[in-house]
Amino acid sequence: MTRKDASMQTDFEELNVHNEDDMDEDGKVTEDEEPKACGVCGDLAKGYHFNALTCEGCKGFFRRAIKRSSELQCPFLNNCIITKSNRRSCQACRFQKCQAIGMRKEMVMSEEEVLQRRTRIRRRKMHQASAQISPQQEQLIQELVRGHRNTFDSGFSRFTGFRPMDRDLLEEHEHESHLVTSCPFFGQPAAEESQSEPAAPTHSLSCSSSGLCESSETLEDRKRKERGFIFTFLPHLVDLSTYMIQDVIRFSKSLQDFRTVIIEDQISLLKGAAFEMMQIRFNIVFDTATNQWKCGNIIYCIHDAFRAGFQPFLLDPLFKFHHTLRKLDLQEEEYALIQALSLFSPDRAGVQEHQVIDKIHEKLALALKTWIDCKRTDPGKRLLYPKIIACLTELRSMTEEYSKQILQIQDIQPDTISPLLMEVVSKNPCNDF
Repeated sequence: MTRKDASMQTDFEELNVHNEDDMDEDGKVTEDEEPKACGVCGDLAKGYHFNALTCEGCKGFFRRAIKRSSELQCPFLNNCIITKSNRRSCQACRFQKCQAIGMRKEMVMSEEEVLQRRTRIRRRKMHQASAQISPQQEQLIQELVRGHRNTFDSGFSRFTGFRPMDRDLLEEHEHESHLVTSCPFFGQPAAEESQSEPAAPTHSLSCSSSGLCESSETLEDRKRKERGFIFTFLPHLVDLSTYMIQDVIRFSKSLQDFRTVIIEDQISLLKGAAFEMMQIRFNIVFDTATNQWKCGNIIYCIHDAFRAGFQPFLLDPLFKFHHTLRKLDLQEEEYALIQALSLFSPDRAGVQEHQVIDKIHEKLALALKTWIDCKRTDPGKRLLYPKIIACLTELRSMTEEYSKQILQIQDIQPDTISPLLMEVVSKNPCNDF
């Protein structure tokens, strides 16, 4: 029999490398099984080992005899009768009896093969254990979902008192002309959009050869210019961002793990993750069919961010991120978990207790993977976790650019960015959270 046959032995058999040759001698069979005798010594047999029905003691003896370097010799006449009581008296005759009943030496695994088998079994057991949601993980996920529900309203019914939306684009200074002409998806016909990968939706306004939107200047337009409103959608978007950051802060403070972190690290974690957590929440209301964010009665498109002064270097990858993440069809629990994963990133600037944050991060990552393994039934669930991590990594790469563009917009249109939003993008430590 080949080495492949050896792999067909039971896990218990292949891992059993103890030195005691009388192991399990007092083992009992169940009432519905007939007692079976070992073909070598007559003791109670537990099953077939190395191609013969034997007890555990003779099984272990045969394995060790095969691995011996010296030859066994009988001190008598090579015809000793082997029984349970005297099987230790003559190893040579016992080994001869093992071969006589059909035990095969080629089925004995080497030490290296035993170690490899042991490693495979250990990994399988770890995987099986990780595929079961522990009570602690259940409690953690429930806390995250509860905090998410209490701080996120997909209908945005609590978003009130905001400055009105102004979707005009006013001609003002040279930098605005550069922003319009540098946008690759601004003013393109809808028919030119690629179907193979998501593209930002087209804008309905026509653009002049200079790259500026044509519109007849009204009295209201002149008033807006006099007030310095270059990016007309900026006031409303600032109000929306501030509202969402406040909810992100409330969500973070509702978590027990967050409250146990020192205050300096709480601030660093929030400053680093606010943009990412906002986008994760915003993704919940994104419609991939219409390329719109449907926030109750308010509907946004990617060009609203453009009208607020953000540039394609940020908007293009951000738009693709929303398409990619939304198509994963995440559940509420998974959205709550990835928000927490983003929050507890130990490598945020200013974090002091890296090991504490890293331990929480690992706990959340394991909870997310276990949740997917246990709750997901679709064929693609094995790739879901790495796809989520890839999305979070891509989102992480946009955080610095977001802060950079916010500061540029603030220079162009001062006194519009809220103090809270400025604190988020500022590199200076603060205590306003």
